[in-house]
Amino acid sequence: MTVTFPERRSLIGSLVRLDPLVDSDAEELFAAIVRPDVYEFGYGGGIAGMPRDAAAFADELSSHYPFSTGIPFTVRLVAGPDAGRIVGTTSLGDIDTTNRGAHIGWTAYDPAVWGTGVNPECKLLLLSLAFDSGFERVKIQTDAVNARSRAAIAKLGAAFEGVLRHHRLRADGTWRDTAVYSVLADEWPEVRAGLQQRLEKATPPQLTHD
Repeated sequence: MTVTFPERRSLIGSLVRLDPLVDSDAEELFAAIVRPDVYEFGYGGGIAGMPRDAAAFADELSSHYPFSTGIPFTVRLVAGPDAGRIVGTTSLGDIDTTNRGAHIGWTAYDPAVWGTGVNPECKLLLLSLAFDSGFERVKIQTDAVNARSRAAIAKLGAAFEGVLRHHRLRADGTWRDTAVYSVLADEWPEVRAGLQQRLEKATPPQLTHD
């Protein structure tokens, strides 16, 4: 199968819409994800890497997300009373058309949508984009200490490959071990069916309004 670099376009589901991330999303994205409970288990290098304010987050946007190797997305709700609201970000990065591999990562959501259908639908949309583009393997990884994230990845149906020890430095200078999972092209139909089944029962998240 011929592999192509995925088109930079919006991906629309029943609960969320993934739009290519742009600078003007920074302020609302900061409000959604820049908080200790998102960063404490390794996102952005951990608590020590959490931007101090919206201006700092905007300044770091281009260097933090994989604009040069993939497609960062903004996650917006498309259903329910909060339709249009930004609730997170995720990316298809490390795109390697020669070896037909990609990496779903750089993912963070407003805690208000944790445990809802938002993450499963984001993964369904991104995995569909990757495999429809001809990729053979899609990697998903997280800090090995992030039990919540590891459980969510395993629930998707991704296979656990192992732990990369002392894989990278966290912002506070400690070493991060990285738990690596993947989905292969021949596993995708079963994984897709499982995600679709989960989404049949999902309802639009109900966020608390300020």
